[in-house]
Amino acid sequence: MTVISTDKDEKNLVFTIVAEFDAQVERVWQIWADPRKLELWWATNTSPATFETHEFEPGGVAHYYMLGSHGQKVRGRWSITAIDAPRTLSFDDGFADDNWEPIEDMGTAHAVVVLMDIDGRTRMTTTMTFDTADQMQPMAEMKMDEDLVTAMCQIDGILAEPTAS
Repeated sequence: MTVISTDKDEKNLVFTIVAEFDAQVERVWQIWADPRKLELWWATNTSPATFETHEFEPGGVAHYYMLGSHGQKVRGRWSITAIDAPRTLSFDDGFADDNWEPIEDMGTAHAVVVLMDIDGRTRMTTTMTFDTADQMQPMAEMKMDEDLVTAMCQIDGILAEPTAS
């Protein structure tokens, strides 16, 4: 199993997920840097993500959508705050309207992803922090933590695919 631990700390408004992969850090980094790879795992396989914009640099944005249960587009938006390739990525993740503007009252998760080499394997720690309990609560009700675990469990299959020469 890819995911080795999860921790939902409602008091401190933090959700952390730790996963390990049988791949080097640079290869795992590509599942974030390449939007086509990101689409394969960022959401559940029953509602895959489509990234329309992926400006993978500090100050960049990423716009993506997933199809809801009734075929509607549920839009998300990242504002990338920091990148130290291939080790760390920080971004603010939230819902977006039809013009890709943030839906402020839906809240924002501040995400930090850290990749660490462990004897040729990679440990990926993803921490999502919320500003208020009112922001974290809707995410908990939508089972964001469970969906993220499900999504990350798809990464092994992507990493098992041969790399292009």
